[in-house]
Amino acid sequence: MGELLALAPHVAGRTVHAVSVDGFHHPRAVRHARGSTGESFYADSYDYEALRRKVLRPFRAGREIFPAVHDVDTDRPVHPDPVELPEDALLLVEGIFLRRPELRGEWDATCLITAPLQVTVPRGNARHPERRVAGDDDPQHPANARYVEGQRLYRLQARTWAPTWIVDNTDLSRPELIEPDPDEPQWFDQ
Repeated sequence: MGELLALAPHVAGRTVHAVSVDGFHHPRAVRHARGSTGESFYADSYDYEALRRKVLRPFRAGREIFPAVHDVDTDRPVHPDPVELPEDALLLVEGIFLRRPELRGEWDATCLITAPLQVTVPRGNARHPERRVAGDDDPQHPANARYVEGQRLYRLQARTWAPTWIVDNTDLSRPELIEPDPDEPQWFDQ
């Protein structure tokens, strides 16, 4: 996420405003109402209607946006100040699960940033050292089942829609731009 956000001010010489889907988590009670499974991770993590209502629709209408509604760490609603953007601004929305079928019409372009689970699982776990358990860098470890299964479900649903760009981010110091080929979906089977 940080790498993409750091690039935002430099895109096309225009004002670019980045919003993270992480500011649109559902409250924990909603996220885990159906259990802590991969299916619930994929289906229940984010409030996409709030993202549409607070960011996407106002942005397209030239109105101010509200970049978050919920803080996942405190599990509390947030009320950030509105952000007014210039008429020619570009909006960058980043995060997981954004190429899901029900959001397809929301984006003018998409960028899939990918890496194999052997890379993304340890990276994700490193962001939350308080949750670490021995051996949890292995994607097959039971502690990772929710994340790995949620990603698998997402890949199955998103694979029919080729992204505009693909960035292989396996090596953080050397991201690689890949030209997507809609007839060759194996790029998404990592």
